[in-house]
Amino acid sequence: MRIVVSSQGESLEAPASPVFGRCPVYVFVDTETLEFEAVPNPAMNQGGGAGIQAAQFVVEGGAQAVLTGNLGPNAFDVLRAAGIPGYLVPEGTVGQAVEAFKANRLQSMEGANVAAHAGMGGGMGRGMGRGMGRGMGRGMGRGMGGGMGASGGFQPTTPPRPAPEAAPESELAQLHETLASLRQQLAETMERIDQLEKEE
Repeated sequence: MRIVVSSQGESLEAPASPVFGRCPVYVFVDTETLEFEAVPNPAMNQGGGAGIQAAQFVVEGGAQAVLTGNLGPNAFDVLRAAGIPGYLVPEGTVGQAVEAFKANRLQSMEGANVAAHAGMGGGMGRGMGRGMGRGMGRGMGRGMGGGMGASGGFQPTTPPRPAPEAAPESELAQLHETLASLRQQLAETMERIDQLEKEE
């Protein structure tokens, strides 16, 4: 099983990070062999939406479970939509977290355990809300109608199927493209909801 641990460093001996969206490194670990891959977090210095970007990053990295100290609501929702559970790591090293996970000693997270943007300064949050709201409104109608189908009688669309003679690789590439588009729509929708809730 491939799991990911939010980490302060690039080894199994590094301390596990108490934060998810803005941790320095993600350590992907194979629980059978303990082979690991340490990857810098591309969302660590994002002005906003770090949790969403980080969650998408670990989903695309093939993680089947996330071990971390904290998960905000946006990151939690992205992971839940991808069917990836989160587990609470109170302290210790990455290796200790992996061993505790294998021994079923970690508590499963049933929901976010920190508020949105817990790691951000208030000024940055407000600035982004105003800037992004105007730009995103136009694209969202298409995103929600096409991909999510949750409200207002929208019908979810099925991915376009290639012609019968197309190779399986072609269909797989097309499905990956559709999946990436749906993830982007989900991230934009969740970000917009977050902004609207702040304005209320």
